[in-house]
Amino acid sequence: MEQNKETPSTDQAATKVDLSPRDIETVTEKLQTAVMNKELSLKIKHKKSKKSTKKPSSSNRRSIDQKKLNQSYAKTLEQVQSELPAKSRVFSKIVHNNVIEKFTDIISSTIARPNAMLSGSVFAFILTLLIYTNAKTIGYNLSGFETIAAFIVGWVIGIVYDYLRILFTGKKS
Repeated sequence: MEQNKETPSTDQAATKVDLSPRDIETVTEKLQTAVMNKELSLKIKHKKSKKSTKKPSSSNRRSIDQKKLNQSYAKTLEQVQSELPAKSRVFSKIVHNNVIEKFTDIISSTIARPNAMLSGSVFAFILTLLIYTNAKTIGYNLSGFETIAAFIVGWVIGIVYDYLRILFTGKKS
């Protein structure tokens, strides 16, 4: 007996999904990683298929240079952006501008370090809770700056901890 299996048409199978800027960046990063992994696996397969008797020395080994990496990144980014809706595509082009990317990389490696942000958040929560409880007990009105000040104190402690750890251990992570 023959069964008729209906396959959905391309119109039914293709659905548009609105992505947030965070989702766009996540998808872009995953695609970049996938493209680089695919290129590496193809190079490895190509090298294995040559069957040469020479053993490659360390100077003959090729690694992905910055130019190829940038080309792969640009190609992946262009491909992903072409699949985005118009508004998201414009936002993605703005965010992935070279100047803006370099600026955000500098900010993330200096001011917005993970330990500083985490300690700032924890200190903001704990100190604000303590200050609020104390103020309620004695009947003092809060100005609203307490949380910001507590975050700044925690952030400074986190930055100092991070730089001292790097200074003494020599490891960034």
